[in-house]
Formats: sequence, C-alpha cells, structure tokens
Amino acid sequence: MSNIGKQYQENVWGLRHVDLQVQPGILGLLGPNGAGKSTLMRLLATISEPSEGTITWNGVGIRENPEEIRRILGYLPQDFGVYPHLSAHEFLNYMAAVKGISGKAAEKRIDELLGLLHLYDVRKRRIGSFSGGMKQRIGIAQALLNDPKLLIIDEPTIGLDPAERLSFRNLLTDLSGERLIIFSTHIVSDIEATADRIAILSKGRLISDSNPGELLRHVQGKVWNVVIPESQLQEARAKWLISATVRREDGLLLRVVSETPPNEQATAVHAGIEDAYLYLSAG
Repeated sequence: MSNIGKQYQENVWGLRHVDLQVQPGILGLLGPNGAGKSTLMRLLATISEPSEGTITWNGVGIRENPEEIRRILGYLPQDFGVYPHLSAHEFLNYMAAVKGISGKAAEKRIDELLGLLHLYDVRKRRIGSFSGGMKQRIGIAQALLNDPKLLIIDEPTIGLDPAERLSFRNLLTDLSGERLIIFSTHIVSDIEATADRIAILSKGRLISDSNPGELLRHVQGKVWNVVIPESQLQEARAKWLISATVRREDGLLLRVVSETPPNEQATAVHAGIEDAYLYLSAG
C-alpha cells in the first residue's frame, strides 16, 4: 500500500500517509484505541475504500478489482457477531454456503477446522453457550473456511482471560507459515509473543515498521530501574517516561525510558517491546 489515507470529515482523518509492504508471516499492528488500526484493516478487507493512495495485491489494485483479494481473504472483525442459537457446525455450514463452499467439500473443511481449533467435541452445542475464547475460535474457523492466503484479525484477545489469550496466541503462530496474518491490538504482550514484524500506528500515522530486533534497538541503553518513595509517584510521572510500576517494601520500582539515567541510583536494564512502543509513541 502506498500513501494510504482515510478521511471521515473535513480535517478528520482516520489514516494519513501510510506506506506499508507486506509478506507471509505475522504482522502485528500496535497502537492505542483510535490509532487507526481498525480503519486500516477495513481498507485491506475491502469493506471501506481509501480516500487517497493505492492498495495492491500481487500487483493488482484492490479498489478496481476487489475480488482479487476477497477470494484469498479471511477476516475476523473486532465486532464479529455469531448466531447464538446455531450450533458450531450449523454456523460454519451457513458461512461456507455464503462463501460458495458446499457439499462434501464444505463438510470436509468444517470437520478439519473444528478439529484444528479444538471444537469438534462441542460442534453440536449452541454457540451462545460458548466461552469468549471458544467464540473467538469459531470466528477464526469461519475466516479459514476458504483456506485464505491473507488472514486479517482485529483485536482478537479483547475480553479473553489469560489462559484463553495464551491459547489464541499459540494458534496464530500455528496458522502462519506461507500465510500472511495481520492482527491488531493495543496489548503489547500479544504482539511480542507472536509477531515477526511490528507496525506501530499513532493518531492515524505509521510511526514504525520493523522486526522486533530492530524495534528494540531504538531503546537499547535507554531503559532504567529506579526506586522511589510512593509519595513521589506523581512527580516522577511528570518528568519521566514510565513503562511499568511495581510496589516493593522499600518503595516503588519504576521502569523508566530515558536517554540518560533518571537519577544517580538508576540501574540499566534490558529493553522490551513495551519500552520501545512507549518511546516511539511519545516521540
């Protein structure tokens, strides 16, 4: 994609001047709510059209030829709705028909996906009785019905408990390979655990696009541990960029991102993706 922008009103842009090249693997879109992640994914899924710029797939413009990408696309939006009174098998049968897959081919594919996503034993249960993690897996199953080369997933771990989030992250890793998976989140640990490339959005702008190693180099030698009395927390927040806070018996342990040591007692520590994200977003 080149110079992509999406305008909603005069002087109101959801995205502006976004350039991004993609390839097989897992691309994580990282940014706070309102950064433009969902807007970008809707453009890629041909649900919305850009106000400016071009998006191509294998050299073909998707605005002029949206079917070029739709036939190889699997999409799980953040607000994905299910039919609570249908069973898992009934729902996937319905979605297969919508995608033009029918008969024995549909049955075979549905059974494969129910097995892959550990839902085969509950295939006759109504979806309304499923946990959040199970509903997300059903969402992934419908997105995979056509064995897509491009899988787009928007905020997949919202509302999941820690065990479900871990399971979902492992699933994304298992599904990658020759497939391109693009997923968005504002949860840094989800990106850190799965993505081999990370694009950071802020206020509709792409501020970083790199692999995790390159991202960490931005904050190499710039992360410090500092212990302060709890009474000084507000003052510390006003003058330092703090990525984490831990209460201890001797006070508060702060993780500070700074070009120089925050004070004489500061000790250097290894940087993490959260530190790099905070550093680049604050720039």
